Amino acid sequence: MTQTASVVVTDGLLFDMDGTLLDSTPGVLATWDEYAKQYKLDLDHVLKTAHGVRTIDNMRNFCGITDHEELQVGVREVERFEATIVAQAQRLQAEGKTGLKILPGVHDLLTVLNTAPKHVWAIVTSATTKYASAALPTAQIPEHPQLVTADHVTLGKPNPEPYLTGAHKLGLDPKDCIVVEDAPSGIKAGVAAGCKVLAVCTSHPREELEGLGAEWIVDDLSKVEAVITPESKVSLRITV
Repeated sequence: MTQTASVVVTDGLLFDMDGTLLDSTPGVLATWDEYAKQYKLDLDHVLKTAHGVRTIDNMRNFCGITDHEELQVGVREVERFEATIVAQAQRLQAEGKTGLKILPGVHDLLTVLNTAPKHVWAIVTSATTKYASAALPTAQIPEHPQLVTADHVTLGKPNPEPYLTGAHKLGLDPKDCIVVEDAPSGIKAGVAAGCKVLAVCTSHPREELEGLGAEWIVDDLSKVEAVITPESKVSLRITV
């Protein structure tokens, strides 16, 4: 297939975390396997629809935590679920297997973005701050300037609130930002926020990401090169 490259200049980048910057699949699968047994879930259905959604929303949708119960045990259950993902990932890594790992192209891209004289990127994740704070260093993600988690918003993806919050943290208009996402719910959130969206096929096949409003779809972030311009903007070369 013929590859074409385009160059686009943007003021800021808003990255999803799981599936976009790091691969948490083995830990997530092991954790959902435990929950599927406990709550008698259809694991295939859960795995097809849970990715990119806040844990508290997944707990409500799949595990039957109601609004009243959420006030009592929801936060504790979210923390238990996400702590289990990290624990499972660390167990797998101790066994010499893959637990949490940085995805292709991520280190080089973020290293360049960190040379900008001002903050030009942020992480916008459906996970909690506690989970993100453990997962990011475990996967050896470069230092991030801004972080938006489930703790910072009222409504999760596909609602635009997370990406609107991310743009605000960078002091930017959402239309001047590019969202980088791997999940349909996140692509929809970025589009609804008024951002341009770059989709990566790191957790979903390309056909599941097409038609959702993403301007570019690439295999992974090794297809994206960045240069900081003299005006402190980000020039991206995207090969699709």
